[in-house]
Amino acid sequence: MKPAIENDDLDTEEEVDEVPFVEFDISVSPSDPTLELLSSQVNRGDIVIPFYQRRYVWKIEQASRLIESFLMGLPVPQVFLYVNAEDQLEVIDGQQRIMSVKYFFEGLFGEPDNQSKRQVFKLKGLSERSEYNGKTFSELSPKDQRKLRNSTLRAINIKQLKPSLRNDSVFHIFQRLNTGGTQLKPQEIRNAVYRGKIVDSLKKLNELAGWQQILGIKKPDKNQKDIELLLRLFALFRVWGEYEKPMLKYLNDQMDTNKDFSSDRAKEFQTRFPDVVKIINAALSKPFRPKSVINAAVLEAVMVILLEHPDITSAQLKARYPILLKDKSFLSVISGATTDTLVLKARLEAARRILTDEQN
Repeated sequence: MKPAIENDDLDTEEEVDEVPFVEFDISVSPSDPTLELLSSQVNRGDIVIPFYQRRYVWKIEQASRLIESFLMGLPVPQVFLYVNAEDQLEVIDGQQRIMSVKYFFEGLFGEPDNQSKRQVFKLKGLSERSEYNGKTFSELSPKDQRKLRNSTLRAINIKQLKPSLRNDSVFHIFQRLNTGGTQLKPQEIRNAVYRGKIVDSLKKLNELAGWQQILGIKKPDKNQKDIELLLRLFALFRVWGEYEKPMLKYLNDQMDTNKDFSSDRAKEFQTRFPDVVKIINAALSKPFRPKSVINAAVLEAVMVILLEHPDITSAQLKARYPILLKDKSFLSVISGATTDTLVLKARLEAARRILTDEQN
């Protein structure tokens, strides 16, 4: 058996999913906290950088120009904060600005390196004529220190009023308001909104070498499309008869209701998944690629049926998989509107009929 072609990113066929209709009630209130207050709120944990957010990536020159803007009284773009259930302020957009201010007050730039060392934060990259070049916060005049501490940054505070529980509406708040340089992908947002044991459990399963071999990647996908495929498998496992489109909302709901990942279904999925991965790799070479790249609909149909039917062997899969890919009823439901309710259920029914050999 030849190994799957390995790439840095996971390529999948495009799917057509219905845009979900969203109804929710939120309050949006502006505030103008001082920089000193913002820094102290981060230190106390009143303002939190959600774990899903990418690391601090600004260069010291970028952070220096931000500090200079405050010192010069120039306008700085507002930040967006989400008021969570614990009344903490989660940073949706503005991490780089808030953390740059905190670091400058501390006098040390960025997070510790591998040797637990940090660079002294001296303003750098400003105009040669700037009086602030090369200075740390403690080296500024008392007047400038006071000006910086009392400078304000406009914050837009967002709180969900209805529904009262964290659910699909919060997902869309994050999706619409995250305006950073690199947009977050759906699964990254889910990990923030529906945090719980399920996040770590799916991440652990995603690291299985056999799973990465099936997907043809060397390491986890940077946009978490591989984890989204895993979530999709779990979301349909044993309950695909309950599926209702759109897929995006269905995955949100499943992740929300299974945050603890402690149900019998979750435990069975975690046990069965590694076994199914082994069966597939033993039977098939470069599977689920009817058109050269991964087809999520084919992967989902085959793997869900294998997860639900532990009696299917590698030899049986090897014999029946080609039959499935030639079946007209199956081929008609693996492209286009693949997440339509009737289409998805028809696809799973066809896969079950052929892979379990129900026709005989």
